[in-house]
Amino acid sequence: MTKNPSPDLPGPALAVEDIHKNFAGVHALRGITLDFPRGTVTALMGENGAGKSTLIKIINGDHRPGRGRVLVAGTPRVLHSPADARRHGIRVIPQEPEIVPHVSVAENVYIGALPRKPGRLLDRAGLYRRMRSDLERLGFAHAIAPETLGSRLSPAQRQLVEILRALTTEAAVLAFDEPTSSLSEHEVETLFGLIRRLRDRGLAVVYVSHRMREIFRLADRIAVLRDGELAGVRDAARTDEGEVVRLMVGRDLSALFARNRSARDRVVLEVRDVTTDDVSHVHLDVREGEVVALAGLVGAGRSELAAALVGDVPIRSGEVRVDGRPLRLRTPRDAVRAGIGYAPEERKAQALFLTGSVRYNIGVAVLDRLRRFRFVGARRERLLAQEFVDRLDIRTPSLDHEVRKLSGGNQQKVVLARRLARRPEILILDEPTRGIDIGAKAEIYRLIDELAAAGVAILVISSELPEVLGLADRVVVMQNGRITGELDRADADEEAVLALAMAFDLAEPTQGNPT
Repeated sequence: MTKNPSPDLPGPALAVEDIHKNFAGVHALRGITLDFPRGTVTALMGENGAGKSTLIKIINGDHRPGRGRVLVAGTPRVLHSPADARRHGIRVIPQEPEIVPHVSVAENVYIGALPRKPGRLLDRAGLYRRMRSDLERLGFAHAIAPETLGSRLSPAQRQLVEILRALTTEAAVLAFDEPTSSLSEHEVETLFGLIRRLRDRGLAVVYVSHRMREIFRLADRIAVLRDGELAGVRDAARTDEGEVVRLMVGRDLSALFARNRSARDRVVLEVRDVTTDDVSHVHLDVREGEVVALAGLVGAGRSELAAALVGDVPIRSGEVRVDGRPLRLRTPRDAVRAGIGYAPEERKAQALFLTGSVRYNIGVAVLDRLRRFRFVGARRERLLAQEFVDRLDIRTPSLDHEVRKLSGGNQQKVVLARRLARRPEILILDEPTRGIDIGAKAEIYRLIDELAAAGVAILVISSELPEVLGLADRVVVMQNGRITGELDRADADEEAVLALAMAFDLAEPTQGNPT
């Protein structure tokens, strides 16, 4: 494992000076000068396209700067490849760790440096002893077992394997790229504990994330990129979320939630005493032009309720009505025909054809309108796709660009475009801004407000309380599959929502009043 980098060495562990990088005439980075001190967690923030990934790839040796230089411990270095970066003590932990599924954790960690017995046989016992000793020293003896197969690891354990790999060499700089995107809260805490220990041992940590709250829990300093330039560096203890947002997007946080009240009296969606395997006796209404937010902690049953409302799981008792008409929700197609649009939380796994084009992903929802004599009209499909690309400001090089190559925010806009192409009367959005940057969030908030103003009834599921409070006309709170309370916009604050989300006496839950 790596030796402790000496925190007493002069200068930062890593620095970049006047870094410029162009791609086909487009300025990705312009004059970036930034250092990464030892024993410090530096958060790197910015919208998609701000230049974060390009900068990380330059310090990892994936890209060469067009101008400027990289300094490692004060010495200029030309990094030709990731292997070159590793030789100079720089390791980047990718968002999706590369794990060999059919070998043990220890073999994954020490791949390329496995101990051998005479005859070149793997010294498995010696390997496991080495691994246990390293885990004990790092404080992770109970987090992972050396013998566990790679295929059985949790997301947090997969991240830990990548970190342990990084520490098999003398690392001085560790960079994390969106490491918590698929982790539970407990796994996030485990990872943060490790990062803090590495920082305290003198490593320079670079941490890339869109998640504002975790940045303030972990970072010592925050560096913000905007449009390829360094917008500013702030001491995390002496700044706040509002200032960081202003640096990122050039406007105040309050401007993100420009909601106008649009709710009418007509009830569009009625949920009456709905019970499934995961939710119990749920009553819920959403009116025309109203945004209702479903809040609650992980496991509260919000996504499970949404799945029932769109015909994805069977309803054992109770009733769902649209415009007063009872629905028979046997399949998701029944919900679509009833005018219900649904954007699930896992957009890549559940809502997108990743290798398909933007044009195809939008048009596939309305093939019945695009077909003529059993053939899809290419011109109609392109016109439809272009309409939504313009309307939602989907940033794509072309309509034929593969969706998997878009940013998370633009992928989410494609999901919404597909749902909106069917002109839904009701829209159910499950974590609509998960994993996207603050600028894309602002655009989706604006779209939600526009849809509500046009009369769409919107049910939003979100785990971010500022988002819930900023978007909703009403907040409905769930715990353990039941509704524990309902708050109007004027009465909803973080304390009130959390009190209902953590209510323990569910024998007589407070339900919203059916109308």
